[in-house]
Amino acid sequence: MRRTARLPAAAALAVAIAGLTPSAHAVDADGLEMFPSSVVPGGPVTVSTAACGDGGTAAGDASAVGAGAFALAPSAHEGGATGRFRVPPSAHPGTYEIAVTCAEGGRRVTGDLVVTLTPLQERVHPRGSVKTGVGGALGPDPVQTAAGVAALAVAAAGGTWLLHRRARGGGI
Repeated sequence: MRRTARLPAAAALAVAIAGLTPSAHAVDADGLEMFPSSVVPGGPVTVSTAACGDGGTAAGDASAVGAGAFALAPSAHEGGATGRFRVPPSAHPGTYEIAVTCAEGGRRVTGDLVVTLTPLQERVHPRGSVKTGVGGALGPDPVQTAAGVAALAVAAAGGTWLLHRRARGGGI
């Protein structure tokens, strides 16, 4: 009985806590979207937002990354405002805040732009083994690998024979 009383109380507490904490997957529909969100110096960035409403215009500010001001015009296919700017070739890697202020109402929305040295498509992921000096099970020489396997087999057979002989009372 006591267990069933604790279960609804724990569930109610979990729901209350979940309601107070922001969701990690919550997306602000009126936020600032950038494509690509990660760019190399000298690359173009397209910025769009629905915060200014349909047919709204806005002024963008990319001075944090060194690109200066840019304009956002109404977008026919997305229903918001869209604009473009180019990241200067002298930009350093890092995360920069891009801001947009709507012409009507003065609403300000921001988003983060990541500047990297290598484009996302060209990033090289490590593969293979690390040369630590410890060695590996399958080295480059198959003869050494076969010799190691044979030595382990002889040791296992010898150990089994000694344990069997000791169990029968023959000693070592």
